[in-house]
Amino acid sequence: MAITGASGALGTALLRQWHRQGARLIGLSCGPRDLQLRDSSGALIPLQDVSWCVGQEEQLRPLLEQVDVLVLNHGVNVYGDRSAAATERSLEVNALSSWRLLELFAAVVAERSASGRPQAEVWLNTSEAEIQPALSPLYELSKRLLGQLVSLRALDLASPRLRIRRLVLGPFRSALNPVGVMGADFVAGQILAQARLGLNLIIVTPNPLTYLLMPLATLGRWAYFKLLTRASP
Repeated sequence: MAITGASGALGTALLRQWHRQGARLIGLSCGPRDLQLRDSSGALIPLQDVSWCVGQEEQLRPLLEQVDVLVLNHGVNVYGDRSAAATERSLEVNALSSWRLLELFAAVVAERSASGRPQAEVWLNTSEAEIQPALSPLYELSKRLLGQLVSLRALDLASPRLRIRRLVLGPFRSALNPVGVMGADFVAGQILAQARLGLNLIIVTPNPLTYLLMPLATLGRWAYFKLLTRASP
């Protein structure tokens, strides 16, 4: 499995959880770094550490040909900045980059031979900011755009060969949100537990309203896009 934003709090927590499942791990981080993770016994976790930058998604194609589960987890929070540069950065990192990687991975999966390969999966961390305030307007706008894009493109991209899961996460402690109320390890464990139950909409949050509103929002978007759009011939 491969995960973007691998050096962040949730990225490292998910890598440790997947390591316990015996997965072959690929960590994708922006910029050169030496990502080293250790398990509970202190042993070094085997990990392929790959550096990449937003805007260079196509360069990951050869790597994605080896991947069965892709977790799109990278993001940025500019907090109260509303400048043109902050707007461009938020939209590019939080929404457009993940959308491009979703399209790229779907194309890679479509080109594969079906024999002997498990169903591929892409997990997108859209965040609770899709439908709830996050005290960061540009973060909310970019995450809502990503959520809308996922709902729209899933009509064509989701298939027996490719499963799309949406991660809707409440505030957890990380560099983007140092005052989050949940621990990243707890969130990662809940994500994998819900995935094992077969859920495509994975919600981890202390806010009970999200468990009610997010399924309704997702269903409403699906119906709206299904009614008013059509697949390309």
